[in-house]
Amino acid sequence: MNLETLLNRIPVLEITGNKNPEVSEIVFDSRKAVENSLYVAIKGTVSDGHSFINAAIEKGTKIVVCEDLPESLNNEITFIKVKDSSKVLGQLASNFYGNPSEKLNLIGITGTNGKTSATTLLFDIFKNLGFQSALISTVEYRIADEIFPSTHTTPDVLTLNKILAKAVETGCEYAFMEVSSHGIDQNRTEGLHFKIAGFTNITHDHLDYHKTFDAYLKTKKRFFDDLNADSIAITNIDDKNGNVMLQNTKAQKKTYALKTMADYHGRILEADFNGMLLNFNGKEFWSTLTGKFNVYNLLLAYAVTIECGFYEDDVLKAISNLKRVKGRFETLKSEGGIFFVVDYAHTPDALENILDSINEIRTKNERLITVFGCGGDRDHAKRPEMGKIATRKSTLAIITSDNPRRENPAIIIKEIEAGVEPQNYSKYTAIPDRKEAIKMAIKFAEPKDIILVAGKGHEDYQEINGVKHHFDDKEVIMELSQLMSK
Repeated sequence: MNLETLLNRIPVLEITGNKNPEVSEIVFDSRKAVENSLYVAIKGTVSDGHSFINAAIEKGTKIVVCEDLPESLNNEITFIKVKDSSKVLGQLASNFYGNPSEKLNLIGITGTNGKTSATTLLFDIFKNLGFQSALISTVEYRIADEIFPSTHTTPDVLTLNKILAKAVETGCEYAFMEVSSHGIDQNRTEGLHFKIAGFTNITHDHLDYHKTFDAYLKTKKRFFDDLNADSIAITNIDDKNGNVMLQNTKAQKKTYALKTMADYHGRILEADFNGMLLNFNGKEFWSTLTGKFNVYNLLLAYAVTIECGFYEDDVLKAISNLKRVKGRFETLKSEGGIFFVVDYAHTPDALENILDSINEIRTKNERLITVFGCGGDRDHAKRPEMGKIATRKSTLAIITSDNPRRENPAIIIKEIEAGVEPQNYSKYTAIPDRKEAIKMAIKFAEPKDIILVAGKGHEDYQEINGVKHHFDDKEVIMELSQLMSK
């Protein structure tokens, strides 16, 4: 692509050198520079890309986009000065791949919990409606029936546009993507055109990165602030910050809720471990999903699909045929009659939601045993909160390791234990080895008891000292259940 086409709609402060060279590729990592590539120098939190301009040139870069021009300019190199390289990267990526987000109906879902479930449910609903779509989620990336491993909740903006361009090429009309706070803050969604933006909720998380809840909230809000007037913003107004997302958006505003009046209103009529009888906007239907948090996810997916122009009866039929999202309230039953729930809940709010959902369904004759931990090298403040919630709402809580990463598991467990209230000291134990913790839960359980194994969900690994070891909660449960029933 020639540079003039690539710079379409991009505010440039100054250009030196050849004004219209050909661009073979865009890179923002100097190590990936190739002949005739365009290198974008970004000022990051850890390093400044301007320090690697010469390294990129040595590898063949002929065009450099930067915020600060070098003191000595090379006439053979085109230098483009911009105000914000990080934002310009997104616009360049979009132009380079033919602005694919403008050729698709792109739906972005943000919030602390529910992003993966909502986007995956939408992908499956549209498949049931007969449409090919793309999915960009924590669990996986999908283009129609082709599956790719996920690297980030929201990948870098070059990867994003590459995926979306391939989706257009494949014939997809819709794309559903999780929009993380990290992705918003690092401008990974810059240059994308969203038809619909959905908000699930916002609770305590990622404060290791954002430092304060206010900063986290404002980052989420920025996603809606940046929407165009032809976009639609759909927010959960049962969440106390739901309306905050809509305060400055230019998009059309829509709401959904279970507790308050909204454009899209839902009610739970019946619920058990097999599913729920629901009422959305006056129409009843059955879903195999369960848990109040899943009603919110389904209601958001329903709202998005209706806003895309589909008939209500067709949408409800497609929703009724949905299966559970991998690692989200997945249920298993052992030969001995023990009921297992595997879920990705790894924040205080998510853990509380799933425990509340189980407690609403169980008859209280069964005991509820919770196995959980907290990830290492992440937000420390949520650890005691999760300790308090798990011990308060379970018959027994077994605190164990999640992904300790480079932290000492014993220290993580002590921080979780700090939140346990004195009256609940007798309701927990700590077993650092996750497999042994699950084994203890099964040993303690009796027929009809419920064991919740929370925190990892779909993940099939455990990261210890920076090394990923194969570990799948469901596999371990089935293996131990069979061994211990003999």
